[in-house]
Amino acid sequence: MSRNLKNVLVVSFGFLSLFTAYGGLQSLQSSLNSAEGMGVASLSVIYASIILSSMFLPPIMIKNLGCKWTIVVSMACYVAYSFGNLYPGWGTLIPTSFILGLGGSPLWSAKCTYLTISGNQQAEKDNSKGQDVINLYFGIFFLIFQSSAVWGNLMSSLIFGQDTNIADIPEENLVYCGAGICTQNISGGEAPRPEQKLVHILVGCYIGVGILAMILVAVFLDNIDRDSAREFRGNREPFCSTFLATFKHLRDRRQLLLIPLTMYSGFEQAFLSGDYTKYYVTCALGIHIVGYAMICFGATNSICSFVFGRLAKYTGRVVLFAFASVLNFSCIIALLYWRPHPDQLPVFFVFPALWGMADAVWQTQTNALYGVLFPQQKEAAFANYRMWESVGFMIAFAYSNFICLNTKLYVLIAVLILSMVLYAWLEWEEHKNPTPGVEFSHADKKEDLNSPTTVVKAETKL
Repeated sequence: MSRNLKNVLVVSFGFLSLFTAYGGLQSLQSSLNSAEGMGVASLSVIYASIILSSMFLPPIMIKNLGCKWTIVVSMACYVAYSFGNLYPGWGTLIPTSFILGLGGSPLWSAKCTYLTISGNQQAEKDNSKGQDVINLYFGIFFLIFQSSAVWGNLMSSLIFGQDTNIADIPEENLVYCGAGICTQNISGGEAPRPEQKLVHILVGCYIGVGILAMILVAVFLDNIDRDSAREFRGNREPFCSTFLATFKHLRDRRQLLLIPLTMYSGFEQAFLSGDYTKYYVTCALGIHIVGYAMICFGATNSICSFVFGRLAKYTGRVVLFAFASVLNFSCIIALLYWRPHPDQLPVFFVFPALWGMADAVWQTQTNALYGVLFPQQKEAAFANYRMWESVGFMIAFAYSNFICLNTKLYVLIAVLILSMVLYAWLEWEEHKNPTPGVEFSHADKKEDLNSPTTVVKAETKL
């Protein structure tokens, strides 16, 4: 096994462990903490905070700490949110949501930067195309990472399945499920909360796997950009320059064209974890089934992420984006007309599975697209990715308690269509003026391409 592949696996399993906790909590917030909309409010605060952190934290942290220690510090912010869920209230959940958000953008920017550097290194070593190796590494990452939805939600369903207060949903309440009667969609109604003892057991498990993620990355991940970070600390750029790096990247028209597509990724994930789980699954079946439904999403997402990462080499990304858009559009139309009922049990799991297939494309291909289009501005580009995706999350969670479910579905359709139109424009521009790949000098080829020094030299030649 190559050193770069080992590092990709360490990052992947670290994120798997961390998001086993966060993914499980996110799926449950709209149902578990439904009183006064506190759950979705906390999610909205998370992504508002991520937007704030995207403006300046990723370049500062990555350039000062390096990718490895940026990931470790950011993971600690996620663990803080799990502690806030031990005794959820406005005074505990909202502050820890803000803390998580501050770590969110640096975490993902560092991960994307790390995988891009590793992919370019390995491509030069194997004398292969950088884009193909980057696609492969993102595919491996998401294969492992997306399975976190399986384990986190399996934990919640098994633990909440022991609740003695589980009761059948009254038939008269089912009329309010799905994109049905608008008043119930806005007020949401309050599902019975599981026993507090079971909530504490679940959150305690989530805290444990979050801490495990930090240990795994701190101990086993190579610090491949250590020399670059040391050089930056010895010759610091003015804060204003670093602060504005994310915004300066918006001068690139390609980044502007990617904004709706990146925001759509946030909209569609927020809909599934916030609205589908509450207004379809919890409403018709109960909160203890939410985990099983989300397992279908996580399993298909994980498998398809790996498959699509490999398939992109042969089909190109355009075919995959087209497939995902048609799949999502079809699901949205079906959800507008479907009236969920417990007798239709398999259908509750079909929608998350199909949604997971589409999300696998949005995640792997959009991340890889940023890495391919902006090799010289990786930190700023991935900070923009996380910022605009978070804008989508924040808007979706912010209006969750105020507009009807069918209106949310129409918003999804509108953003999806706009995203695909502008993405087609971007591909046309890229076809006319392709982005040059990473190039190494002949002297660099004689050096150890796994060394941090070579990484710095490669990046300066981009």
